[in-house]
Amino acid sequence: MAGIFSRTRDIIAANVTDMLDKAQDPSKMIRMIILEMEETLVEVRASAARTIADQKEMRRHIDKLDHLTEDWSEKAQLALSKDREDLAKAALVEKRKAADMADQLKSEIQVLDETLRASEGDIAKLQKKLQEARSRQSSLVNRLESAENRVKLREMYNGEKMQDAFSRFEYLERQVDFAEGRADSLNMGGEPQSLENQIAALESSDKVDEELEAMKAAMKKGDA
Repeated sequence: MAGIFSRTRDIIAANVTDMLDKAQDPSKMIRMIILEMEETLVEVRASAARTIADQKEMRRHIDKLDHLTEDWSEKAQLALSKDREDLAKAALVEKRKAADMADQLKSEIQVLDETLRASEGDIAKLQKKLQEARSRQSSLVNRLESAENRVKLREMYNGEKMQDAFSRFEYLERQVDFAEGRADSLNMGGEPQSLENQIAALESSDKVDEELEAMKAAMKKGDA
């Protein structure tokens, strides 16, 4: 697992297709890749959450330092009004310390803002890569199922049960052929029709033809 990626940057730069093409077992490789991506995404999100929490804490400290700065300023003014320049100067020193600390925290918050923006970009890229990997996994699963189904069908076609079924069909076909042969054989050796019967058949056929023509004419009149 550790040999697949060295986390965020390698995942973003990775070509999943090339990795799968070179893998001996693509289905196993894609599962490992997806697991690695999911773990990395969780870590990046957790890091971003810690950064946001740090920023909130720093902003609370800045608010306290701003209040402290105002407090020391008021104390310096009070001391100066009482002609205690030494106390006023000491209060101003404390005011400067609080202000400097607040400025430092503000600078750190700016750095964390840049870190958060980078994390946001990394999260978006990781999600895109993860979606790509899951799509490839779905494709691999479908191909694998299709291949397995083809193997099952071929095994079924070449199996003993299918061969037995074909044998039964052939037996039934032979039985039908035999029955038809018996029926045909019954007409063999029969006496030929007489001349009278043949002429009567012709007359019957003519009558049928005349009736058919009469029906056609009647239908044409009805359409008109």
